[in-house]
Amino acid sequence: MSRSDPSVTSPAASNPQAPPRPTTKRHVLLTSLGGAYLVLFMTYAGLVAILLPQQMTNLDPVNKVNNLALVTSISAIATIFVQPIVGAFSDRTRSRLGRRAPWILVGGIGGGICTIVIQFANSLAWIAVAWVVIQVLLNAFQGPLSAIISDRVESSDRGFASAVTGVGSSLGGTVGVIIAGQFLARIGVAYTFFGVLVIVVCILFVAINPGAPSNKVVVDRIHWGEFFKAFWVSPKKHPDFVWAFLGRFFMILGYQAVTNYQLYILTDYIGVSSTETGTVVSVMSVITLVTVTLSTLAAGKISDRIGRRKIFVGVATVFIAGSICIPLTLPTVTGMYVYGALLGLGYGAYGSVDLALMVDVLPSNAAAAKDLGILNIASNIPQALTPLIAAALLRVFAGDYHVLFIYSAVAVALSTLFVLPIKSVK
Repeated sequence: MSRSDPSVTSPAASNPQAPPRPTTKRHVLLTSLGGAYLVLFMTYAGLVAILLPQQMTNLDPVNKVNNLALVTSISAIATIFVQPIVGAFSDRTRSRLGRRAPWILVGGIGGGICTIVIQFANSLAWIAVAWVVIQVLLNAFQGPLSAIISDRVESSDRGFASAVTGVGSSLGGTVGVIIAGQFLARIGVAYTFFGVLVIVVCILFVAINPGAPSNKVVVDRIHWGEFFKAFWVSPKKHPDFVWAFLGRFFMILGYQAVTNYQLYILTDYIGVSSTETGTVVSVMSVITLVTVTLSTLAAGKISDRIGRRKIFVGVATVFIAGSICIPLTLPTVTGMYVYGALLGLGYGAYGSVDLALMVDVLPSNAAAAKDLGILNIASNIPQALTPLIAAALLRVFAGDYHVLFIYSAVAVALSTLFVLPIKSVK
């Protein structure tokens, strides 16, 4: 079955034929898509790696690890199915702005407002509520945004498009941590900055890249049984989709364990003082910024040129696993800088090609947002499990962060094994 066959329909949506592709110029679309990913992942990283952990420290320094694990796990569980469900609805949305724009606007504007509001939460319960709402809305923004590549980019150009979004997300993760690290003493200012930025960018993206109107597309009435049944992708019919799912699952399961606890690793494992933490985080982030940019751009272009995806994803995951082991043998600030540099090289290559691989293994184009949302469950479930696993490991091993690095490296290395069986992508 050809993925470009317009007759392929989505059971989830009783899907009509997709609207024609908008005529936005390629460089405008890719630049603004990269910018949207930049801001979205700036916000994710700044909040998850710095601001939320610092807010937990301010609230209750003794129980900060367990409280962080609780809040992030609850939010991750709450958002597991947000992207596929929002994606399925966006596949069948009828509006003058197109299928994706209404969801991008609701998710971006709502998520931005709630990001500003969370600074006023003064109890664990209210922080948890605010964080769940933020994650749900930002996922509602990201899901339809990720479908833009499937909607508007030809297969032969998806490696470069994936590289652009990879650069955006990688740079965003780095820049977000740098900015947040400079506002450890004024997290309210940082929350406001990120919230306003998300609102502005989602509006600009929709304005610059108008979708083809879908208000005249005929959509059948939803049959709820068929709708929910369509979220099951048969491993027998679509094995490559399942292998890609498992590969991303283990990658995120390991990668998040170290990156989400970066602030605590620096203070509790490396021994950096609270006054120096912001500076060390910023230097690490700049180093990672340079290496991730270089590897992302190089890997994406080479992947398109030679027509291969798996080799880049496989080698990158092995490289990431190796870099995670560096602080085990060199538990110093210098060791963390080396770790950051090598991690950037590996993750840049991974991020530049992984999305292209994901798009290439989708069962059909007709339900791209729904199917990409299902693949994103492979990111959301690990985000729910990782804080619980990390907190449990640190509790069992009396706060010894060595076990966290070992667990992270093993999980990332395992992800390589699930990429190898994919047959439809070289």
